[in-house]
Amino acid sequence: QVQLVESGGGLVRPGGSLTLSCAASGFTFNIYIMSWVRQAPGKGLEWFSSISPTGITNYIDSVRGRFTIDRDNAKDTLYLYMNNLNHEDTAVYYCVRGDRFSYLNEPRGRGTQVVVSS
Repeated sequence: QVQLVESGGGLVRPGGSLTLSCAASGFTFNIYIMSWVRQAPGKGLEWFSSISPTGITNYIDSVRGRFTIDRDNAKDTLYLYMNNLNHEDTAVYYCVRGDRFSYLNEPRGRGTQVVVSS
């Protein structure tokens, strides 16, 4: 079955950086669009970035230029490089299969918590 295991979250000061990883298994990783979504405290899921099997990326405006999504198809791993973090980035981060529309029908892992606080 599909398994997605996120890691790399933690507490970081505003302006800081973090790198998240997502180890995927149970499906053919290299044929799927993959996305990162997040859920801030008290809010719903928010899609914010995706990457195609060949590396074409998409971002929402609030993270473009600060976040970079990447993948290693040989390792079945998805990455998120986050820079210049701010309080609004505090959330549980999940990797999911699919694009900004289809991810809602896909399973999620347990996520990894990111807290941006001084």
